[in-house]
Amino acid sequence: SLIRESWQRVSGSPVQHGLVLFTRLFDLDPDLLPLFQYNCKQFASPQECLSAPEFLDHIRKVMLVIDAAVSHLENLSCLEEYLCNLGKKHQAVGVKVESFSTVGESLLYMLEKCLGTAFSPDVQEAWSKLYSAVVKAMQRGWDTLPEGD
Repeated sequence: SLIRESWQRVSGSPVQHGLVLFTRLFDLDPDLLPLFQYNCKQFASPQECLSAPEFLDHIRKVMLVIDAAVSHLENLSCLEEYLCNLGKKHQAVGVKVESFSTVGESLLYMLEKCLGTAFSPDVQEAWSKLYSAVVKAMQRGWDTLPEGD
């Protein structure tokens, strides 16, 4: 119920809150910026990326995945195949598993900014558990091959 109540306050304006999440992500790890390219065009700055229509579409998709996870809290396993494939897609474009912890930090930051005092330690813990379950499912889509040096 903590996750559902807090998500209700965020899900009404997903792009606005997604922008907070990704702005924070690029602040924490600017090296992730080159992963986002559309038509082989590199963004010169996070600001340029964050205002690109294609990137705003990506934000919408990310927020939809979170929404799906919240909707299926009691039965995340039904999203297993979907999340597994999502993991594969992220690996294919060069995302490293380690980057997901920075995304998690950015998600919690966005929730804290949105919820203010309602972002209690219990809410934070609930979201951390949900996020790590989603990432575990995505990681199952990752190749189990050892990475080359």
